[in-house]
Amino acid sequence: MRYRLIVLLAAACLATPCHAQPKKQVRDGLPPSLEVDAETLEVLEKINEVSAYDVPDLELRKDQNYARTSRQFQPFGQYDIKPYKRHFLEQLEYTGSGRAIPEPEHVETVKLGFLGPIVPTVSVATGGKSHEEAMGVMMLRGAQLAIDEANARGGYLRRKVPFELVVHNDNGLWGASGNEIIDMVYKDKVWAILGTIDGANSHIAIRVALKAEIFMMNSGDTDPTFIETNIPWVARCIGDDRQMGYLLVEYMYRKLGLKRVGIIRSSNRFGRFGVREVRDGSRRLGNPVTLERPYKLGIDDFSLQLEPLMQANVEAVVHWGDDVEGAKILNQMRDMGMGQPFFCCDRCISGRFIEIAGENAEGVVSMSPWDPTREDPKYRAFRDVFQKRYGEVPETHAAHAYDGMNMLIWAVQVAGLNRAKIRDVVAYRSKPWKGVTGDISLSAVLDDMGEAFLAKYEKGKWNYYSREDLRIPPPDRPSQTPEAGTKR
Repeated sequence: MRYRLIVLLAAACLATPCHAQPKKQVRDGLPPSLEVDAETLEVLEKINEVSAYDVPDLELRKDQNYARTSRQFQPFGQYDIKPYKRHFLEQLEYTGSGRAIPEPEHVETVKLGFLGPIVPTVSVATGGKSHEEAMGVMMLRGAQLAIDEANARGGYLRRKVPFELVVHNDNGLWGASGNEIIDMVYKDKVWAILGTIDGANSHIAIRVALKAEIFMMNSGDTDPTFIETNIPWVARCIGDDRQMGYLLVEYMYRKLGLKRVGIIRSSNRFGRFGVREVRDGSRRLGNPVTLERPYKLGIDDFSLQLEPLMQANVEAVVHWGDDVEGAKILNQMRDMGMGQPFFCCDRCISGRFIEIAGENAEGVVSMSPWDPTREDPKYRAFRDVFQKRYGEVPETHAAHAYDGMNMLIWAVQVAGLNRAKIRDVVAYRSKPWKGVTGDISLSAVLDDMGEAFLAKYEKGKWNYYSREDLRIPPPDRPSQTPEAGTKR
């Protein structure tokens, strides 16, 4: 009996270090200078040990509610009606065989893709003549700066080869973005892709990414439905119109006490989908939007839209569209004697808006997915380098592209040259990413859940205010308790 006990104890002692060995082997396989937390090491261990026919035994997250939606903004939430089905709460799982694909034996550069509007074209998706190039160029600059800085630190550390940014334009006919994804995946052989801004093109691009099995990080499309496609190869590192819209709605009705609000918006997808949460949130707070008027892109006279709003005696106007149109609408409102408060989407936080609007810009309130005025050493360092290189301060598309590309670079450094594993280390990361735009916390469906802000133009500059700064009471939360994650 004693002999048998000794044998069992000896076997247990021998088994303990063998069990701990894989994690040590995972750490030994990484570049010494690369900082990797224990949670990511565990993810690496599990995704590295599976065969082509297995799925790693990783816990799938499940959120308590979608996009921090409080009960008052949920359909019939004011009546405490429990929905039959709640969507977009569970983390999506990749069950394919991609993790078993070995790294290529020879690579001269590690290519990462960029898809964004940088060359003017005529596009059905964007409403005629393209108009997003200014945002796309800033997005490209942020991504390129992240690549250059990574190369200055040694490039892809496992092979000691540089990263290379493969740039493709995204202003073609609707659906052409899918062709760009195909070229990047099969001709350029990129390992992951950053992009894009236009909502329609983004939706096409990520469906092609699903079939090609390549990870896409979005840093510029704020369409709430982008993440509602149930595609496990997609993440977004910028707050969306849902989160910003909720804050604006609460500010207008709960803080200012407004009752009659009108909307003027662009007739393209950005305008149609952007105002949905403002419109629905207004109704659910008991103040349905009084009037909504769309306009065609490229026009200069907005009388057909503004005159009905004036006749409807609205107390405030919400604009959803680009900065140039926003400034022209604001000027025409003031010329017509309409002195109502002017609210707008985040695209109006730009130098062009201020230049065109002039003194009329005073008091304008805009939504924003981040606060660039906060005291943060990491952002200040990025801003100074960006300004020195490009001669202007980085705006939201540049900063979020910089963060998104750095997240992709980190994933490649950690996971190696395997597209499925690159996707995995981002998808199963629960710790916030410390970016220049703030802490980027991804939801279970990989959407950025960072705080939204309101920006007010006061005495020649934009001042940014959080919910706490505005003294808006925190929204109530759904009564459901969080559910535990599941494992395969």
